[in-house]
Amino acid sequence: MCEKTQAEILKEELFAKQEHAAYTCEENEIAKADEFCEGYKKFLDACKTEREAAAYTKALAIKEGYVEFDPNASYKAGDKVYYDIRSKALILCTFGEESLEKGAKIVASHIDSPRLDLKPNPLYEDAELALFKTHYYGGIKKYQWTAIPLALHGIVYRRDGSCVNVRLGEDEGDPVFVVTDLLPHLDKKQASRPLDEAIAGENLNILVGSRPFGTDGGSEMVKLNIMKLINEKYGIIEEDFLSAELEMVPAFKAVDIGFDRSMIGSYGHDDRVCAYPSIIAAFEAKAPKYTSVTVITDKEEVGSDGNTGLNSAFLKHFIADIAKTQGLEGRDVLRASECLSADVNAGFDPTYPSVHDKMNAAFLNKGIVVTKYTGSRGKSSTNDANAEFMAKMRNLFDSAKVAWQTGELGKVDEGGGGTVAKYVANLGVEVVDVGVPVLSMHAPFEVVAKLDVYMAYKGFKAFLEQ
Repeated sequence: MCEKTQAEILKEELFAKQEHAAYTCEENEIAKADEFCEGYKKFLDACKTEREAAAYTKALAIKEGYVEFDPNASYKAGDKVYYDIRSKALILCTFGEESLEKGAKIVASHIDSPRLDLKPNPLYEDAELALFKTHYYGGIKKYQWTAIPLALHGIVYRRDGSCVNVRLGEDEGDPVFVVTDLLPHLDKKQASRPLDEAIAGENLNILVGSRPFGTDGGSEMVKLNIMKLINEKYGIIEEDFLSAELEMVPAFKAVDIGFDRSMIGSYGHDDRVCAYPSIIAAFEAKAPKYTSVTVITDKEEVGSDGNTGLNSAFLKHFIADIAKTQGLEGRDVLRASECLSADVNAGFDPTYPSVHDKMNAAFLNKGIVVTKYTGSRGKSSTNDANAEFMAKMRNLFDSAKVAWQTGELGKVDEGGGGTVAKYVANLGVEVVDVGVPVLSMHAPFEVVAKLDVYMAYKGFKAFLEQ
């Protein structure tokens, strides 16, 4: 065998290497990743809206021994509490051995995803077809939402104040719904438009029925029949749509992708692919030295505004409340705290290489992505993690044998995007983005690698246990 040249030795010592995680995994870790992702797929199928994800997580947390947070109670190391934010966001907290004076370890992800929301007055009839009007939520490619099966999820408050849950299109035998599209024979004008203008937002109308009520004829008989069926099933009248949150989401189930079953295709990876690993990491982190705070939040896809988004004060107030139980000020706890903003990054797609700087792109199966900054163009509207915190996370992941990589969201003048990192950083917390690379991000059917999902869990757990 030939001895290595000096150049080869120096390259090994000096050059950065990012290998497929399968080459660096510990024994049986691929099998562990596959097993872990079976639970993740169940989570995806059960949690297609932020309300469903928050409720599902809260139920799991209660089984794990979490109790509702009481700001007037006292807590000791190992006590586990949850804080419910209007049924759309949730905080899980485990008190650590150290005083909160030394800060908390925060992992924050979001549980909302792009979708089609029903308008306040959605139901109408045209050409003896019944349809719902929608207003899309988050950044979508509108053409991707036509001609695919959709399910209806949400809640409706009836006139008497009672609430009914709606989930239709997911179970075997359920009807599904659809946004129709033009046939190729008649789409000459549509096909000549730019891709982002081919389908207008006002044309994302959902086909929901076509049979009239009775046989006597008259106006809006199809609408009447659909409203009658809705009333029979849910006990609501048309006016109740005004006090509803109803969302159309893809009716797809989470499935394995590839001959090797190494990937998962599903709606909602962004950002439930970070939320689920962070939740399980919170459950399994043993006897944390520092208090752990795991946040799953709403409204990230539309700027984190509103009282359930992280641009509101709910995290700041929660930290102040737990600080008070130890006679501390919330601002002092925040200054000493650290946070992983758990959000996805764009995976390098060899079909579309031109939008990436390949040297600074994230790849499937190379582990979690540490994203120093997001924003757009000249780092506009971003948190930019400092070198000290980057070094600390680098050493943490290496010591825990977590496969990780760095990445940007596309070329400098090509890409851009935001996460919740800047809102947490604005509180004085050390923050960096850490998440999973995704193909077809924001599409109704996104793709992630199982090894990356598992490495997210492993990385979040290491962070909480440090």
